[in-house]
Amino acid sequence: MSISPNVPSPQESYHYESAGTPRWIAVLFGLLFAAIAVLGYVGHQAETRLEGDLSKQEDNNKLIQAQLEQANTRLADLKGHLDVTEQKIGMTRAELAQASSRAEEIRKEQRNSESKFNTQLTQVQKESEEKIGAVATDVTGAKKDIESTKTDLEATKSKLDRATGDMGVMSGLIARNHDDLEELKRRGDRNYYEFTIKKAKTPQRVGPIQVNVNKTDAKKSKYTMTVFADDREIEKKDRTAGEPVQFYVGNSRIAPYEIVVFKIGKDELTGYLSTPKEGGASATPAAAPAKQ
Repeated sequence: MSISPNVPSPQESYHYESAGTPRWIAVLFGLLFAAIAVLGYVGHQAETRLEGDLSKQEDNNKLIQAQLEQANTRLADLKGHLDVTEQKIGMTRAELAQASSRAEEIRKEQRNSESKFNTQLTQVQKESEEKIGAVATDVTGAKKDIESTKTDLEATKSKLDRATGDMGVMSGLIARNHDDLEELKRRGDRNYYEFTIKKAKTPQRVGPIQVNVNKTDAKKSKYTMTVFADDREIEKKDRTAGEPVQFYVGNSRIAPYEIVVFKIGKDELTGYLSTPKEGGASATPAAAPAKQ
């Protein structure tokens, strides 16, 4: 059997194996290359995944950045609103402080006003009580005065009396003084004209008549006068104080006119004229006589 020239001989094979790289090294290199290939593949896959993750992360970062920018914008707006709010709050606090101060002033003014009012009220009450007491005293005094006046009035009434005049006609009630005359006026039975006339050359008017004082005698309480009525001159001579001097006026003879003198001074007479209610006061006044 011939040996193929391409097939080494056992000696050559042995020699070749002995002279070449050990087999386990080749296996090791093969394993190493396989591991490197696997690692390269895994690394490539990991890199691919990492690049995908990085891309996603970048997208997330961009989204987060956009959200952050939006949040910053909102935060800036919120800060602006907050600043305005703080400013308003500051103004409000100042206004509240001012209002509180004003309220305190108003309370003080109210307290002062109340104090003044209470003082004034106390003073008014005191004055009112004093006035009421004074009024009560006055009322008591007035009652006493009224009682005294009543007593005096009763005494005056008892003093008033009737008398017969110089013409023989019974007179009405006679007044002896001014107070008695006031009582007669209150009664209103006749018309009364009080007078004080002096001695003069011309007569003086007393009510509806005229009178001229001719003579007075204070020591003897006598006087002489001339009465002018109905164009007549009526002389009343040596009349006394308190005596009714009577005369008729007109055609009426129902009741005479009366003159009562209750005070005789030097050249002066004080007394009153009394006339009937029936037209006595409306009688025609006497014409003034010629000067004597």
